[in-house]
Amino acid sequence: MEVPQTDTTIDAFTQQLIERHDRSMSNNYARYPIALVRGQGVFLYDATGREYLDLFAGFGAGVLGHSHPDLVAAVTEQAQKLWHVGNLFHTKPQVLAAEAISRHGFEGRSYFCHSGADANVAAIKLARLYGQTHKRQAPNGRYKIISTLNSFHGRLFGAMEATGQPKVHDGFGPLVPGHIHVPFNDISAVRNAIDAETIAILVEPIQGEGGVNIPDDTYLAELRAVCDEHDLLLIFDEVWTGVGHTGRYFGHQHWNVLPDVMTLAKGVGGGLPVGVTHLQPRLAELFDWRTKGYAVHATTLGGNCIAMAATATIFKVLERDNLVQHAETLGRQAIQRLQDFAREHPIIKQVRGKGLFIGVELDFSHANNRFNNVGEVVKACL
Repeated sequence: MEVPQTDTTIDAFTQQLIERHDRSMSNNYARYPIALVRGQGVFLYDATGREYLDLFAGFGAGVLGHSHPDLVAAVTEQAQKLWHVGNLFHTKPQVLAAEAISRHGFEGRSYFCHSGADANVAAIKLARLYGQTHKRQAPNGRYKIISTLNSFHGRLFGAMEATGQPKVHDGFGPLVPGHIHVPFNDISAVRNAIDAETIAILVEPIQGEGGVNIPDDTYLAELRAVCDEHDLLLIFDEVWTGVGHTGRYFGHQHWNVLPDVMTLAKGVGGGLPVGVTHLQPRLAELFDWRTKGYAVHATTLGGNCIAMAATATIFKVLERDNLVQHAETLGRQAIQRLQDFAREHPIIKQVRGKGLFIGVELDFSHANNRFNNVGEVVKACL
């Protein structure tokens, strides 16, 4: 990916920081030549004091914006009490966070980790454990997981293979076997992909990185029916769609379909590293240390007290300030205005989304367009 240069002259501080970055850090990210120094609400500020309206929200993590006073207060207070002890002890922030997820989602059990990829790896391991205890016609256990083309579930082994994008796999073979990809929103393709070794279906309720692709109204319900028919686990990756983005606490709630497992990250930490694998109570024994006498899956820093204080506070503020409903209302207005704008600007091919989880598909084929690619559009915005 080539990062477009902005029209802004790079100041001395930013130039020096870029040079120091290049000498000390891996350049695995394509970064814009902007040094951000603070954020407040929906705005970011660079080293020169220039203000930016933040529509990026830290890859969707900033559901309460920057420096939200409740979040600052909760994290500061917790930091003065207890940072981290490890998961051999009970801590109240973990319980509060888990209870909030159950209260606003479905009654379940939460496993806390660091990221969406971590959460999806945990879900995949859970599914494989289920396949060993529910073998049916597979003598060696069921292990195959169906996900969708153009999906994104992370870059760790396991989550990487579930991701339906060849570029994410490139150069990392041999890949973990057992991952099958079918077109999104195609229930027939799902049915045709199931065999005796299939154990789970992993999907985003709304595809995020694939282009904010919204399924037909019956798709998730049909997936639920297929899973029930074949004793498969239905896993919803809510890393992008969870925590209010779509005008519901969790994206699947638009269709009133319950998963067996739900994975969360991004907004659930508000910028702190939090991942969640939230599972139905009937599956809890698979991750219970008492089942085998040891931890079958674990993490050192997952669920640390500071991160959990943030998570619990995020749900508290969302509920208190009615922000999920607000996202739905603003989203309808935004989509309508973008669609009106598209009528006058043929570069906009389609606007789609739910709540404030919105995708704008651009078409650069029109002769009167001043832009040739997305990079040029971003450059103009900056």
